[in-house]
Amino acid sequence: MSHSQNFTQGKIFAPLIQFALPILAALLLQTMYGAVDMLVVGRYAASADVSAVSTGSWLMQLVTSFVVGIAMGTTILLGRKLGEGRPQEAGNIVGASIVLFLMIAVLLTVVMELTAPLLAHVMQTPPEALKATISYTRIGSAGLVFIVAYNVLGSVFRGIGDSKMPFITVAIACIINIAGDFLLVGVLHMATAGAAIATVAAQAISVLLSLLILRRRSLPFHVSLKQLKADWHTMGGIFKLGLPIAFQDVLVSISFLAITAIVNSLGVIASAGVGVAEKLCGFIMLVPSAFGQAMSAFVAQNMGAQKPQRAKKALFCGIAASLGVGVLMAYFSFFHGSLMTGIFSQDAAVVSAGAQYLKAYAIDCLLTSFLFCMTGYFSGCGKTTFVMLQGIIGAFGVRIPVSMLMSRILPLSLFRIGLATPCSSLLQVLLCLGYLWYMNRKTSSAPASLHTCQKNI
Repeated sequence: MSHSQNFTQGKIFAPLIQFALPILAALLLQTMYGAVDMLVVGRYAASADVSAVSTGSWLMQLVTSFVVGIAMGTTILLGRKLGEGRPQEAGNIVGASIVLFLMIAVLLTVVMELTAPLLAHVMQTPPEALKATISYTRIGSAGLVFIVAYNVLGSVFRGIGDSKMPFITVAIACIINIAGDFLLVGVLHMATAGAAIATVAAQAISVLLSLLILRRRSLPFHVSLKQLKADWHTMGGIFKLGLPIAFQDVLVSISFLAITAIVNSLGVIASAGVGVAEKLCGFIMLVPSAFGQAMSAFVAQNMGAQKPQRAKKALFCGIAASLGVGVLMAYFSFFHGSLMTGIFSQDAAVVSAGAQYLKAYAIDCLLTSFLFCMTGYFSGCGKTTFVMLQGIIGAFGVRIPVSMLMSRILPLSLFRIGLATPCSSLLQVLLCLGYLWYMNRKTSSAPASLHTCQKNI
């Protein structure tokens, strides 16, 4: 049975929601990887181990961001070919993607294993957490091939309009990871190393089981062994589309790593508190992230089918849905931060520090409802260079400078340091609105408005 969807016909709002929900569920479970690590380590180990998991997770997130960005090239190109009605070329794209990402996986594994100690020092990891951070990073890097495989699978299925398969993949991994964390950290007391081993084992088993499930699925294209080759032209097309997004995602991750390094220099309590808050932020940002990914696939198919107005209507529908949830997330982040951070730590000082930092993200909950949907829209349109540029400007023009400035203002406030993120998002939203206006003017299209989604429910 085929689980792919054609987004170029019919209503917009309901299919977009239906497509985004499995992505949201998959992101939720994926976020639980690091969150469960943090929760279990926070319950059964010391604050230094919490700091190590926080810093090590950010280093692994840096690599994952690069992979996800390049994989977006597969999603966009695959969706475009299916929208154009070219299933044979879609099969070639999948075959080339497998070869491309295998090369990337090998290269990244070697680099991360060799540079783990250097990266831990660059992050200004507290001395008591340094050894554990290096261990977490190296163990996680050993499983990079499975991280890459998961993202390749996800990019292919989002490109064909199937968001359920990625959910199944990450659901399997999450269950295994939770069991592994409680066994290795809670029972065997392996602390940071146990959390890392559980994560890698979960990813490996998940990918293997998912490949077995795939054999029973019917796809809208055929992939043969002959298509698993180094097709440099196709690989170049994927890389050309995905590289700007990957570059932007990596630089954004670097900017957050810079904030983590700044906070690490303030001591283990601040480091652990912000680490806990960042794990919560992963949950808080799930809805806009899901709509951003769904938007890319939805828009790519419609642009391939020469239906730009339908793609534009989907943008405003996505913003409306995401913003509705964003208001609720903002309320809990600002007024109930201690309750939320208390889930991950029993140390009162860590809980208080995390709650301070989390308040700043209440503002970002509203801004990312616009930002992520717009960047997803531009990615689906193939405007990945702009997506890269606005991300770089936000990260290095605002986020890092503001966080550095706020860290030097006494008395020290993690809330003020956290404000660097919504300040960056605000500038990026303004840049996206300006570029959207430019695109509308260039194509002589009438501006769309939020009421258009109501006509398509």
